[in-house]
Amino acid sequence: MKLVSFAIALTTLLAGCATDPRLSSDTVYLGGRRVASGRSAGEEKRMNYDNVSYWDGDHATGSPRIAIKLSEQKAYFYKGDQLVGISIISTGREGFGTPSGSFKIQQKDRDHVSSRFGDYVSAATGEVIRKDIDRDKDPMPKGAKYDGAKMPFFMRVNGGVGMHEGFLPGYPASHGCIRMPGFMAESFFNNVSVGTPVSISP
Repeated sequence: MKLVSFAIALTTLLAGCATDPRLSSDTVYLGGRRVASGRSAGEEKRMNYDNVSYWDGDHATGSPRIAIKLSEQKAYFYKGDQLVGISIISTGREGFGTPSGSFKIQQKDRDHVSSRFGDYVSAATGEVIRKDIDRDKDPMPKGAKYDGAKMPFFMRVNGGVGMHEGFLPGYPASHGCIRMPGFMAESFFNNVSVGTPVSISP
């Protein structure tokens, strides 16, 4: 039944008459839900718990490293040879693939805001004029200003790609970044340093 409903919704979408259900604020994944605007950071983190992710690395020793498996949509955190955390993730969607390879954490920014992706909002009222824009492609309307997408606990891996707290619909959906539940992004952030190895494999 769910498959039939999704097929109907997708057919409607392709006909240009509906919003992609995969991007809806009502999309539920593993007990988490995209948070409505206006919620506090604490409320958002509490809503992000799921039944896959866990962290048990606060008292573990050993050098940290992260292994990201794109096909599994999971990130594995190791200290030495000990697996101390697993996080569900959402990586780059078609056309915005997350790169594979061996990298290192290049930068940490707890309150990072995207310089490219976000919304255009009214400079006078703050009301959203156009959502989910790409500043490289979408011209700013008159009377608008740019409001960058929030990327808490950002850990830059390669170019503009990094790990951070974000929406998890259950499949690759980002512009290339590695989105994580808030409580996992915070745990990873607190346990890596600039230079921590990150491997990303298919």
